[in-house]
Amino acid sequence: MKKKNTYSQWLRYHFDNLMSKSTLAPLLLLLIVVIVLVTMLSLFIYFFEVIPTDVSVDGIEGQDHNFFQVLYLTLLRMLDPGVVSGDPVRPIFLVFMMIATFMGLFVTSILIAIVNSGVIKKINNLRKGKSFVFEKNHTVILGWSFQVFPIISELVVANQNQKNMSIVILAEKDKVEMEDEIHIHVGDTKNTKVICRTGNPIDIHNLELSNLHEARSIIIIAPEESYDPDSSVIKTILAITNNPNRDKDHKFHIVAEIRDPRNVIIAEIAGREEVQLVIFDYLISRITAQTCRQPGLSVVFTELLDFSGDEIYFQYEKKLIGRTFVEAMFSYNTSTIIGIRKKSGKILIKPSFNTIIEEGDKVIAISEDDDTIVLSNIDNYNVINDAIRKDPKTTKQIAESTLIIGWNRRAPLIINELDEYVAPGSKVMVLAENKNAEEQLAFHCSDLENQTVKFWFGDTTNRKILDQLSIENYDHIIVLSISGSGGVQATDARTLNTLLHLRDIADTRGSKFSIVSEMLDDRNRELAEITHTDDFIVSVKLDSLMLAQISENKELKTIFEDLFSAGPPSIYIMPAEHYVELNRAVNFYTVMESARQQNQIAIGFKLRNSHQKVEEEYILAHGVIVNPKKANNVFFSEGDKIIVLSDEDLSTWNKQI
Repeated sequence: MKKKNTYSQWLRYHFDNLMSKSTLAPLLLLLIVVIVLVTMLSLFIYFFEVIPTDVSVDGIEGQDHNFFQVLYLTLLRMLDPGVVSGDPVRPIFLVFMMIATFMGLFVTSILIAIVNSGVIKKINNLRKGKSFVFEKNHTVILGWSFQVFPIISELVVANQNQKNMSIVILAEKDKVEMEDEIHIHVGDTKNTKVICRTGNPIDIHNLELSNLHEARSIIIIAPEESYDPDSSVIKTILAITNNPNRDKDHKFHIVAEIRDPRNVIIAEIAGREEVQLVIFDYLISRITAQTCRQPGLSVVFTELLDFSGDEIYFQYEKKLIGRTFVEAMFSYNTSTIIGIRKKSGKILIKPSFNTIIEEGDKVIAISEDDDTIVLSNIDNYNVINDAIRKDPKTTKQIAESTLIIGWNRRAPLIINELDEYVAPGSKVMVLAENKNAEEQLAFHCSDLENQTVKFWFGDTTNRKILDQLSIENYDHIIVLSISGSGGVQATDARTLNTLLHLRDIADTRGSKFSIVSEMLDDRNRELAEITHTDDFIVSVKLDSLMLAQISENKELKTIFEDLFSAGPPSIYIMPAEHYVELNRAVNFYTVMESARQQNQIAIGFKLRNSHQKVEEEYILAHGVIVNPKKANNVFFSEGDKIIVLSDEDLSTWNKQI
């Protein structure tokens, strides 16, 4: 038999619903209860003439009180319990006044509880990060991983000369936890405000919290712990571009990170012309392959991507109109010109030296800041012509051997990238404890033209196995971050262990070879460099730096693709004796002229002795200096290198020291 609900149950149900709503509902209910109670008590006191004649309200004696004065008298006792102490001792009157006082205490207690509950609820909501962001011209970061910290750090540096800048982060992570981690890893954000919100980046309603429609740029990063991170990135792109609330005339500036190159096409379809994609695996694999053959190249790339050093800018200069590109190159002392952005928007990296700069064109410069791109007004460059030397080019290519220790999804890309540079007959040995590695090598590296690949199964941190490999016979060693080894710190710890073994083997056997390794956390990269100054580290921080740079200027993507790709133009680190006479003081204008005669652009140099002092120059890691002051003299010696930009493949002429 069906149980019949009682009226009291119905009443309790609706009362519970009312009390569970916002703070306003209980407050209104309490107000109604107070009005009813005070009115009823006042009516009783008024009609039964309870107030003694010697009690005065507004100067009027008790018998002449009207109802509103009685109401005021009763309300006053409810609000201020101390008033009762001054009332005359009349039993009936005191009883009613005490009732009013106790009612006041009861109502006040409930009021405090409701207000306290409402404040706590509001604070908890704020801690959950569910409120709308009223910011404009801000940068939005969607998603959360260890890459968030270098991105924020770079944007903070980029915003130093601007006011009221802000970064909004939306991720499926507790707001307070995000703020705490940012405080630990980033520290002082100076004049940039960092705002965290908790929400799912693929949820259109959650995206609205970050005020995307008034953001200047949007950065989408792949989730840190996800089996298929690219799917989350693509869904987020769709959620932004297909938002029904968006202004159709407004174009978003989206920069997204894609891990697997196979997902690039679908991501481009989702974002159309509004998205700039950074292909994580391609970027890291290309830089790793190039750096293992040209030690120090990763430092150059980091400098170009890092806002705290010299980076790439576009600058309009009216005085250069009608002049050639080579004239523009020599017109700056504190900046290095590497290309032209045409009025049409076309990017020309290392154009013909005779290219004429036209109205509306901008020079592409490497400089400390946009306000340092200033014409030098120097007429005499003091080029020492008799100090200029020509590169003894040779067509002979020497086969090389490369050892890859560890395995991740980038390994096949690195091997295929190396095949673009090495001479025929070169060899690659892969040491990994991934059982699927050999099968993946056979599938992805079957079309190699210049290399043969062998596989050795074993523990990458086992000293006995490393000793058996005869490491001294290899020209280059690449240590990869092993995927699936238990988080960022655990992965980097294994890499550090392997690096320490390799360096000890090199020192014990007196071997010389380049070592390039991947590091996930940039703090671990610094530790690895401390272990030995000859270790050159490629950090995945480079990916974060590129995301930050392109978010500030989407046209930089074309430049980075040109510079970091295997095709021309590319950056090379060449022996200094190929350009100038050694052991002789020359200014960098002389180096530039020598490089120009070889159809190259000199953009810096690398000193073998990284502790050598150079006048007014900041020396980067491993003695690298990018964009030196052209008028300053430099004393090059054996082992020093010149960093150049060239259309021709110079990798086969560059020999490591």
